[in-house]
Amino acid sequence: MNNQKSKKKKKEKMSLNPNGYKLSDRTGKLTAYDILPTTVTAVPETREFLLKIIDVLLDFVKATNDRNEKVLDFHHPEDMKRLLDLEIPDRAVTLQQLVEDCATTLKYQVKTGHPHFFNQLSCGLDIISMAGEWLTATANTNMFTYEIAPVFILMETVVLTKMREIIGWQGGDSILAPGGSISNLYAFLAARHKMFPNYKEHGSAALPGQLVMFTSDQCHYSVKSCAAVCGLGTDNCVMVASDERGRMITKELERLILERKAKGHVPFFVNATAGTTVLGAFDNLNEIADICQKYNCWMHVDAAWGGGLLLSRRHRHPRFTGVERAQSVTWNPHKLMGALLQCSTIHFKEDGLLISCNQMSAEYLFMTDKQYDISYDTGDKVIQCGRHNDIFKLWLQWRSKGTEGFERQQDRLMELTHYQVKRIKEQSDRFHLIMEPECVNVSFWYVPKRLRGVPHDKRKEQELGKICPIIKGRMMQKGSLMVGYQPDDRRPNFFRSIISSSAVTEQDVDYMLDEIHRLGDDL
Repeated sequence: MNNQKSKKKKKEKMSLNPNGYKLSDRTGKLTAYDILPTTVTAVPETREFLLKIIDVLLDFVKATNDRNEKVLDFHHPEDMKRLLDLEIPDRAVTLQQLVEDCATTLKYQVKTGHPHFFNQLSCGLDIISMAGEWLTATANTNMFTYEIAPVFILMETVVLTKMREIIGWQGGDSILAPGGSISNLYAFLAARHKMFPNYKEHGSAALPGQLVMFTSDQCHYSVKSCAAVCGLGTDNCVMVASDERGRMITKELERLILERKAKGHVPFFVNATAGTTVLGAFDNLNEIADICQKYNCWMHVDAAWGGGLLLSRRHRHPRFTGVERAQSVTWNPHKLMGALLQCSTIHFKEDGLLISCNQMSAEYLFMTDKQYDISYDTGDKVIQCGRHNDIFKLWLQWRSKGTEGFERQQDRLMELTHYQVKRIKEQSDRFHLIMEPECVNVSFWYVPKRLRGVPHDKRKEQELGKICPIIKGRMMQKGSLMVGYQPDDRRPNFFRSIISSSAVTEQDVDYMLDEIHRLGDDL
């Protein structure tokens, strides 16, 4: 029945007409100088303007959840420039123009929360988290001291402590960072500081030799970036081979550590990936932990993608077996947990490392004689000064679901992934499943009519790879669907769908496969 429903012709539509949001004649002619905070008596006009903006936002939320709406209204960059007025004027435009600017912006924005958006690791539009982000923007505070963000600082302490407990630690420390790449950078910096504390003052002169780090060849590129940014050089970020499922080959890790030690180098950091970006693979954490312990290396787990599965008793093991043995863990709630972008956390087993590593003791900001417990001032334990409030939307979302609700959400995403695999296998003439997924990444090829029945070999894979960008181009032009594709070191282009949105149902999965077939059957 679900499949039959998915075959009904979808009537894509686009809403958010910029001319459909009219302020009163008087308010519409005003500018930003005529409302709060500049004009303190203009509360009614300010309210009218903001309520009209809310109308635009709510219409976008409605359109995002309407399966008859397009996922996007695609235009090439030069064409898009002609559709938009992006100029910065010398004189203020009216409030009416600003409302229309907001509507136009969302009219051409990709609906990443649409149930037919399977393109990115961060999908979905969680309404509670969105409400939290609205409040966060209104509060407009910095997260560096308790004195200007008391409620949010306490929320951060509670939520991050909870996350460390879920990892399996008692105590420790954490911080919210601007994305998983920076979270991984914090882990690198803390590892170097822990093992070579004099580096902070004396730089490379404090090192006993050339430091070397190790990571899977399927890791996120930000791990290699750490080597470039922090002075190791990318030649000293050793890429360890992975198996056919994308998991680090731990015997190869040990061989490469010994090889570098024989050259007089100093292995000090190993990154294990829990949910690779493309294949969704999980490295064997216990085996990597054994090697790190044997050779005195810091073990970091990049669970930016897969971290949500820590909440699922059904799916946590064997994926995260041994995670508590790591010294640091990156975990992005804006991915599998569905918090709004951005929301990335970095966790450390040992308390005090963040402050010891990063503290600069700026006296104009982090005074030691304040009239409250200054351990709640987080600004001196991070490399940033200004830090965005990313906690409230996560705290509010967690309150709305409870930990049990988050567990059900993770189990549901995996259930839908298994459903997609089942449907692909049932249509094995049209689709070729590349591997059984460990996460919600499903890797597959579409097989057009002319290639059905042709034996599957490298030559056929090359032809299938050529088809992916054509189908992707067609789906974007039509606006009906978004699914990502990419090559890897073993294969030409293949589709990689992501199910991380709570809006997705079995019917949407069927629609995805049927739409790819409609768009590619003639190729």
